[in-house]
Amino acid sequence: MTTIYSAKRIITMNPSQPEATHIAVRDGRILAVGTQEAMQDFKDARHDARFAHDILLPGFVEGHSHALEGALWNYGYLGYFGRTDPDGHYWEGLRSIEAMQQRLKKYAATVDKASPVITWGFDPVYFPGEELNRHVLDAAVSERPVVVFHANLHVLTVNTAMLKLAGIDQVKDTQGIRLGEDGKPDGELQEMAAMHVVFDALGFSIFDLVASTETLQRYARIARHSGITTITDLYNPLSDEGITALETATADTAYPVRMVPAMAALNWSPDEGIARLRDCQHRGSDKLHFGPVKLMTDGSIQGYTARLKWPYYHDGSPNGIWNAPPQQLKDIVHHYHQAGIQLHIHCNGDEAVELMLDAIEEAQELWPRFDHRHTLQHCQIMDHAQLRRASRLGICLNIFANHLYYWGDIHLSRTLGFERCQRLEPLASTRHLNIPLAIHSDAPVTPLGPLFTAWCAVMRHSASGVQLGEQEKLTVPQALETITLGAAYTLRLDHMVGSLEIGKFADITVLEEDPLACEPNHLKDIRVKATVLGGEVHADD
Repeated sequence: MTTIYSAKRIITMNPSQPEATHIAVRDGRILAVGTQEAMQDFKDARHDARFAHDILLPGFVEGHSHALEGALWNYGYLGYFGRTDPDGHYWEGLRSIEAMQQRLKKYAATVDKASPVITWGFDPVYFPGEELNRHVLDAAVSERPVVVFHANLHVLTVNTAMLKLAGIDQVKDTQGIRLGEDGKPDGELQEMAAMHVVFDALGFSIFDLVASTETLQRYARIARHSGITTITDLYNPLSDEGITALETATADTAYPVRMVPAMAALNWSPDEGIARLRDCQHRGSDKLHFGPVKLMTDGSIQGYTARLKWPYYHDGSPNGIWNAPPQQLKDIVHHYHQAGIQLHIHCNGDEAVELMLDAIEEAQELWPRFDHRHTLQHCQIMDHAQLRRASRLGICLNIFANHLYYWGDIHLSRTLGFERCQRLEPLASTRHLNIPLAIHSDAPVTPLGPLFTAWCAVMRHSASGVQLGEQEKLTVPQALETITLGAAYTLRLDHMVGSLEIGKFADITVLEEDPLACEPNHLKDIRVKATVLGGEVHADD
């Protein structure tokens, strides 16, 4: 059966035919795109006018987010910014330490007394002059272990009971375990090695929470509401349970997104990881795409754990933390590159970017590969020499545009200063050098919402309304490309999704307003009416 959808306007992302009014779908794929007259060849087609007054685009592609978005809402939210949960409940942002303590105490009362109290989203950088430590948490809940994940997910703070449970209440001189004035751990644990001490004590890691069909179903529902049809889980342990959950969830014909898990490289030795990915390759489907690996190098700039080049942090704070020794990180790149596997590499600070450019250049010299599409993720303050080098090496960038809104004010006043904030998230420069470009939310660090992310790339406004780096703005058409075809390219799926062209999957996002006709500042407010995945309509409710 062929179905022809009519629309007020179809924005195709196909350079040969940028616009259309009709699209024909057969067997889950695009049969034709064009005008009403161009559809005359399909005499037996069924005509569907439900989107006749709407705008159709290729389904949005989120190239860097985490299925944790579907799991963390099982725990208490303590964020500075207000946020809506999957059930539609709006959680007010917490603007004081006292407010955080009150919500933590209230939430703890709802948790089984035999279980630890786990919360997330707190951002101490918004409380200058105050410190989140075990004493602050003890004042709210002292009789049972408490874990507070910071918004960046690279740092957490625990109370005294949790320190004792993890056996780290007396350690000294261990990187990532912050000490208080008394020389003892004060509760803040930075980056993966220190955080995993807590996970070991709890008996589970938050990253293992994605090994659940319920989590994956919830994640997909949240994605669908924001118009996403292809989404990543860019730090998946690829455990046996996790792979089974991915297969089960995506095998459901009603599952509304295509899923791209990227294996967490630091969970495996390179040889084991390569073997693991090889084993997964035959287990994929139209909705499940195994292949990439994710490498975590440094931490978060706003969390003061990213690695910066001189002059380091603007306010004089110590430089950040490597998640593995630099030579080990380079060796990992070499192994996966040699094996022909695509790498997605977390690089927040420019020192981390420099290390990974070195690693990829060395790997290319030793084992030249055409079209490797290794993708640097986040890339907040890449300088222009690094951008030119990335272009020369054939590297893609997936830039965390939401940083501009959520932490732009902090970067300007505390972590980076004025000059570096003019090239914070260097979007226009990346396009100028013809580097393949995507933008992302890093959910649950910030909420899923490709149109909001595109708005950040276009307006470059911080939360207080300050514009950061006018010269690095994208136009609306450029921003729309980064959340569709650009992101698809970084995932090596641009031959299947990302534009509306004959032969591709019929994945469509339906908008109530035209993003090319509205004021750019309105982009984030356009309502997603529905998505279409492989020809199946998923109407928003």
